[in-house]
Amino acid sequence: MTAPHRPRNRLVIIVRADPVICGHAGEARHLAEAARERGYDDVRIVTWPVERLREAGLPLKPLDRVLPYSEGITVERPGPVGDYKVPDGRYLAGLTGRLVELFTDGVPTLCLSLYLSPHAVAVADAVRVAESTGLTVDVTTVAEAVGSDVTNVVRSCVEEGRFGAAAHVLSSYLSHDVCLAVSAYTRDLIISEAEAVDARHGTTFAAQCRARVEISYPAVDVSSLVDLDPQETRRALARRGLEPDGYALFLSRLSPAKGVDDLIAGYARSRAADHVRLVVAGNGPEAGRLRALAAASPRADRITFLDDVDDAEKPHLMAGCAAYVLPSKPLPEFVETFGIALVEKMLAGGGPVITTQTGGIREAVGDCATFVPVEDPGAIAAALDHLVLELAPGERARLEARAREHALRFDRGVVFDRIEALARAGSRARLRVVRG
Repeated sequence: MTAPHRPRNRLVIIVRADPVICGHAGEARHLAEAARERGYDDVRIVTWPVERLREAGLPLKPLDRVLPYSEGITVERPGPVGDYKVPDGRYLAGLTGRLVELFTDGVPTLCLSLYLSPHAVAVADAVRVAESTGLTVDVTTVAEAVGSDVTNVVRSCVEEGRFGAAAHVLSSYLSHDVCLAVSAYTRDLIISEAEAVDARHGTTFAAQCRARVEISYPAVDVSSLVDLDPQETRRALARRGLEPDGYALFLSRLSPAKGVDDLIAGYARSRAADHVRLVVAGNGPEAGRLRALAAASPRADRITFLDDVDDAEKPHLMAGCAAYVLPSKPLPEFVETFGIALVEKMLAGGGPVITTQTGGIREAVGDCATFVPVEDPGAIAAALDHLVLELAPGERARLEARAREHALRFDRGVVFDRIEALARAGSRARLRVVRG
């Protein structure tokens, strides 16, 4: 009888994975693929059952068009533990229990959690349980914080005086061997909110965060976005009734902070609307309201909504647009802490980017975008008119090349290598503490 294959090394990523429409679901895919390229022979993405994602109301891609993963990458969706007598936490218990099993089978494991709540909390609990079993545990943990971890969880806990919940998130984060933030803006935000907790309760979370949190920008699959076949782009656009340079594009999640309402108003005011359509691609909690807003616009017949764009079609829509507009704005529940979609757009090519300097967007685009103030439809209209109607072809080509060059720094291999190097250093530091 042949013995089952025993992996040499393993990467485990905990994330709200595909089919969720979210840049960090894509980041998990890119890091998993990069790990395979780097020799990891067992890569696991541990995530939530699809029915639970639906129940949560998260925007989802069409299930039948989610791209497959490479061989050696396994997506696990642990089921809930317990029955109706357990009112909450059943799915978290299933996820945590599966992590305990992965951490105690003796395989050297690098574990990366994207989002602190609840993923980093689950990892911290799983490590504690795994070590209590007395079995061999060889795991290095990395937690990556995004802005909504702070604005949606820690900040609300501070405002509501819920010290225990804030301490739970922050202490779980800091219990990891490596603590990452997706941008310098996010790192500053984490420290600021930790300072607020410290000021009220005499804790020392801010000093720990200041000393330990490193910046790791999200990973992007450059190879899938550059050197697109122009003929395939034309065919992809034709299937949607579109032509190259015949539309301005928004492609992201439809949520209040993305500024699509400002874009619809700005587009309606622009002269460019006589020359290009507006395509709003995505899904999310604002979909119904935004469709109604567009239907009431004087340019309603020029605005198209797409809610079924998959990962294979996305780069072609980006490459074919006359301009890409993401007028993100800061809201209490969400601030754009990086802007993965902007990087993807710059790699794919096409017309210039119009965006704001909200949160960490400037770190994503550098000086390769046209910036407008937040909640300023007039500025959006002016930017569209200039970039669509007045920009010379040579200048557009120069801007496109410069934007792509900037975005190459976020290649998934480069990002993964840095995370792995930080993890090695973090693992050695933990070993010194344990021995000491």
